[in-house]
Amino acid sequence: MKMLSGLSFVFSIDAAGTCLCGGVHASFWRINVRSTFPGSGVWLHLTPETQPDDCSLRRSASAAALLLHAAELRRQRRCGNTMLTRVKSAVVNFMGGVMAGGSGGDHPGGGGSDLPLKFPYSRPEFLGLSADEIECSADHIARPILILKETRRLPWATGYAEVINAGKSILNEDQACCEVLMVKKKPPGSSAPNRLNMTRRRSSLPNGEDLNLRDNLDGSEDLTFHYWALFDGHAGSGAAVVASRLLHHHIALHLQEVMEILCTPNLPPPTCLEEEPVNHLLTTTSNRALTRAASLRGAAGAPGSPNTPPTRFFTEKKVSHESLVIGAIENAFKDMDVQIEKDKASYDISGGCTALMVLFLQGNLYVGNAGDSRAIIIRAGEVIPVSAEFTPESERQRLQFLAYMQPHLLGNEFTHLEFPRRVQRKEVGKKMLYRDFTMSGWAYKTIEEDDLKFPLIYGEGKKARVLATIGVTRGLGDHNLKVHDSNIYIKPFLSCCPEVKVYPLSQWEHRADDVLVMGTDGLWDVLSNQEVSEAVTSFLANCDADDQHRYTMAAQDLIMRARGVLKDRGWRISNDRLGSGDDISVFIIPLIKDFPEISSHDWDSRPSVSIVVLLQRAVKDLNFLHP
Repeated sequence: MKMLSGLSFVFSIDAAGTCLCGGVHASFWRINVRSTFPGSGVWLHLTPETQPDDCSLRRSASAAALLLHAAELRRQRRCGNTMLTRVKSAVVNFMGGVMAGGSGGDHPGGGGSDLPLKFPYSRPEFLGLSADEIECSADHIARPILILKETRRLPWATGYAEVINAGKSILNEDQACCEVLMVKKKPPGSSAPNRLNMTRRRSSLPNGEDLNLRDNLDGSEDLTFHYWALFDGHAGSGAAVVASRLLHHHIALHLQEVMEILCTPNLPPPTCLEEEPVNHLLTTTSNRALTRAASLRGAAGAPGSPNTPPTRFFTEKKVSHESLVIGAIENAFKDMDVQIEKDKASYDISGGCTALMVLFLQGNLYVGNAGDSRAIIIRAGEVIPVSAEFTPESERQRLQFLAYMQPHLLGNEFTHLEFPRRVQRKEVGKKMLYRDFTMSGWAYKTIEEDDLKFPLIYGEGKKARVLATIGVTRGLGDHNLKVHDSNIYIKPFLSCCPEVKVYPLSQWEHRADDVLVMGTDGLWDVLSNQEVSEAVTSFLANCDADDQHRYTMAAQDLIMRARGVLKDRGWRISNDRLGSGDDISVFIIPLIKDFPEISSHDWDSRPSVSIVVLLQRAVKDLNFLHP
């Protein structure tokens, strides 16, 4: 790109789609677009009005790209001319993004059945996309990068960006969610989860319909947590859409079961919950301590009373409060998977999805992952992995053991043993390398007739597949997935259980450039942990530390690096490597403990948020759990 000395930012695009770029030196622009149809070119002229900075520059370019998208959409509807398709591709390749804005809209995204959708397809509601913008974002040629509108802000000034795939699926099958939820204490005498006491401070429902506003009462009786999640769908977007709407509610319900225990961190969790007083507000701290001590001793009556059980001479495991949160997350994932299976009888919920979530509660970050998405922490330039991917290779021994114990799941078509390659009939009787579920290394075995079957796990790296079908081994959904042209179900080999890791956020001092990066596999397929760390660190270093949009701009820059630029040989990134052709979604979460939170005034005044909200619709969606 040649930088001109003038104060204008000029795009000159000829009929072939070549983009010639001029000087870029402003943060806000007067924009004029002129086009000739069916003439030789289109030009875009932007005149500066204020002095720029590095981060605002990219926002300005993104706004210009959105303008071209909207202009093309209107024009194509009028006359069907495709000239601006080349214009848009050239401009967006240079600018790298589209600024999201507008109101929510729906997009068809079902699995092809006659059943209704449980939730309509859309992009993350916090982007606030209009129907036109959703349509623009689905361009597999230009692949515009969507980011937050400048008037919107997520909790903790979280940054977010996403881009659609290069054509492998019609829709962007990634989904994202960012919420602040408040769990209310169950009323006295209640044994079932109290769904009416679960609130959150930002509505994910358009126009806030079916929601009731309520005041935030005594905050000391509430359990508030921050939640971020990415869902990478496959074989359709249905499961990812449903999980993005409901998983955090399942987590809140399970946290509600133990919130009284979590709110008393100085006391160990009781072994039997039923032995605890229901209303701890009416019980003094000393009485609660005695009751919990009695629970551990097994005391149920006065000495000498016939109700007094014999003394127990055994030890009890020590259970931490963190492990209760981990258990709540794990059970929430299982409930979410069960709900998808049950709802498939009434709704069209296509495919499955991986799930990566981060939960901040009581000074800790809990990172739960089921699938091949990834999260890392960048602290003072150091990379700290906080998740692990679950693939056919990483879970080989679990899968092989399951197939060994239940061979009927293989349908007499697969073998649980692993070989370096497919066994040929002429090799029967010879010795060949193999691995069983008991082995991390390799050994030789004599090939038998049964070894000619297709391996349970076949392929290497991103090409590894379970039952020649799926490349991830944990996630949600996929209940009807079968091996092609057979009646062999794959779901028994897939786990919905996440691995949950804990990062003690409050125990470390963090700087403004220390962040947690969450990304779907489209990011990590082409960029290593170190490359992501260097990219984010260098970008944030060039931004104003007080700019609340810096993390969104860093997320956009990260996706630009992974997507690359469209050339004759496809999407290319640095060093002419192949760029990611997959959907990519990224959260960048700052780790500053005292980062200014969104105030109640901000919640009330911004179009993307509302005051504490009662989730009546979510309650209805979760009713299947406890009849």
